[in-house]
Amino acid sequence: MNMRVTVGPPHLTINHGSTFMVTDLDGQINQDKFLGIFTDDTRFLSYYALYADALPWIRLRSTTPRYYAAQIYLTNPELTTEDGIIPSYALSLTVGRTVEGGIHEDIDITNYSTKKVSFSFEIALRSDFADILEVQQGKIVRRGCIETIWDKERKELHTTYQNKDFSRSIIYQPRNYTSQPHYANGRVTFEIVLEPGASWHTCGNFILVLDKLTREPANICYDSAVNTEVNSKLEHLNQTWVESVTEVTTVNEEVYRVYKQSVRDLAALRLYDYDLGDDIWLPAAGVPKFVTVFGRDSLIASLQTTTVHAGFARGALKKLSQLQATTWDDWRDAEPGKILHEIRQGELAHFQKIPHTPYYGTADATVLYLIVLHETWKWLGDNSLLKSYRDTALRCLEWIDNYGDLDGDGFQEYKTRSSHGIENQGWKDSGDAIVYPDGSKVSAPKALCELQGYVYDAWIRMAEVFDALDENNNASELRNKASQLQARFEKHFWCDDIGYYAFALDKDKQPVKTIASNPGHCLWSGIVSKKRAASVVERLMAPDMFTGWGIRTLSAENPAFNPFSYHLGSIWPHDNGIIALGLKKYGFTEEVARVARSVFEAASYFASYRIPEVYAGIEEKPGAFPVPYIEANVPQAWAAGSIFQLLQAILGLTADAPNNRLYVNPCLPDWLPEITLRRLEIGNSKVDLKFWRPLNSCNEQTHWDASVVSGDIEVR
Repeated sequence: MNMRVTVGPPHLTINHGSTFMVTDLDGQINQDKFLGIFTDDTRFLSYYALYADALPWIRLRSTTPRYYAAQIYLTNPELTTEDGIIPSYALSLTVGRTVEGGIHEDIDITNYSTKKVSFSFEIALRSDFADILEVQQGKIVRRGCIETIWDKERKELHTTYQNKDFSRSIIYQPRNYTSQPHYANGRVTFEIVLEPGASWHTCGNFILVLDKLTREPANICYDSAVNTEVNSKLEHLNQTWVESVTEVTTVNEEVYRVYKQSVRDLAALRLYDYDLGDDIWLPAAGVPKFVTVFGRDSLIASLQTTTVHAGFARGALKKLSQLQATTWDDWRDAEPGKILHEIRQGELAHFQKIPHTPYYGTADATVLYLIVLHETWKWLGDNSLLKSYRDTALRCLEWIDNYGDLDGDGFQEYKTRSSHGIENQGWKDSGDAIVYPDGSKVSAPKALCELQGYVYDAWIRMAEVFDALDENNNASELRNKASQLQARFEKHFWCDDIGYYAFALDKDKQPVKTIASNPGHCLWSGIVSKKRAASVVERLMAPDMFTGWGIRTLSAENPAFNPFSYHLGSIWPHDNGIIALGLKKYGFTEEVARVARSVFEAASYFASYRIPEVYAGIEEKPGAFPVPYIEANVPQAWAAGSIFQLLQAILGLTADAPNNRLYVNPCLPDWLPEITLRRLEIGNSKVDLKFWRPLNSCNEQTHWDASVVSGDIEVR
């Protein structure tokens, strides 16, 4: 029997809506790291430490049993006090935290020694009110003034930051304490006296103030907040979500647990500040770095979750439509009709030090918006969606023609105009992500292969939308444009000498013949020639690309390859999910199963089966285990959503809600002999689906059965 290694993140993260807290595993905050209490792109608490008579406590164990809750168990070192020595491990310190608006903390100390003890318990707190982008870069510039006041009457600590008209404050309120708090030298101190077996308690509220907006924690302690029987607001929101999404049961424990954790992760990423209805949300991209509105991330997560819950797609379509660019703006890389990349609300954005107000430097979000609109319509069957977003879609289509194609050659290119813009504006958006076969960087403008595929797919999909709107001329025009684009793509991107599509066209319109995962997205879009699909698949599954834990972003044979990098040889679950759907589209069911198995296998190594944003592109072999990227976001929307795409690819789920149909084309691998989906929603219907491979049968064909729970849907 193989020993299993559990790989966990090196920190504790809890979040709810726009507020999150990241600490070391001992629950404390070291200012030199990306740790703290954050909301709306400002770090409100930058240092937090617990002491007993000025000595640090010792961590025993810590965990996050809910996305919004953490619990830490600590004990004491040997303490020399005026009354004698308190032996090591005589005291138990338990810290429980929950987040909702602000942070609520419960601190309990128990004396397990046989003698009475007395000591000082100290909480050290500091705030820098740094902008999250500067925290991320590790380069924090102090611009305003910070003032701390201890309110003796109310027994609470007020720390305020002021820079001209930008103001932020944090209030720390000890409450329900057993002994009185005092404040000196940056520490809130309690004098504690405990008889043998006795306990001491205090609550602590962290209240976050943003100008006129105040984020307060729920007035409920840890034990009640995580208790399903108490039904706190936080747990109610969590349970309501879990009970509304598609449920999966299977004998494969890994698949079952990874699926359940991915459902929980998406619950954690709902941005409640952007709620657009009881069942309509916008997903944050990931915690801790991307708790805000993103174009590409929100759209891809929406695509991934159509088989689970369409609420994210509704939210993304509405909010991104509201923020669609209307003017040309070099500073923000904006053009009329463009869908945003990212929006920020911290100090840098407030004073226009960065262009994220919002920033539009993405080459694919505008095209993906059209794809999501069509896919959402196919799952919901709601023609009002098409009418509501028709004008938004027309502006997206105009942007593709007028601004996405920089030089009028019929291909999509990108190049930033902003002095603070992003160099690479596809999904691989790190500065060094796009390289030649010799490992050197490709200069802008760049025409990535997947951008052409996305446009092809969007035009085909929007032609169907215009047919539904009785705009046949528009539909015919888009189909013609798609056909012409596919022909141009074959001519300029296919490279006979490598048997693969070019990564991109460079500024001289020469093919970049680098082996990367991007052509896998072209399979998903359907732009790949059927006669060349097998060559693409063979190259993707070759040993320099496929590791056993997924397909790498870049070939191991490229000089720039680094399995521990962000985009130069790492493995992204969402990349593999999209590729798996592409493999299914062209009939490569064995490869679908291999890719899906590899990601599920990798996910099984991570703590709580929680798959990170990105992990190292190292080879699967005996004794090895997946290694998360050092700054990976966990939870992360793309990563969680990839699990649903992988299952969708295996089961061949295709919705046609406008015609009251659901299509299935399952091919279960031997490692997934049966799986059942319950409460799958298509339009106004719900259906249960069961898939299985008969035991002891030479026929490997997958069997399936559908049971319509409500509504009127035909399953084919």
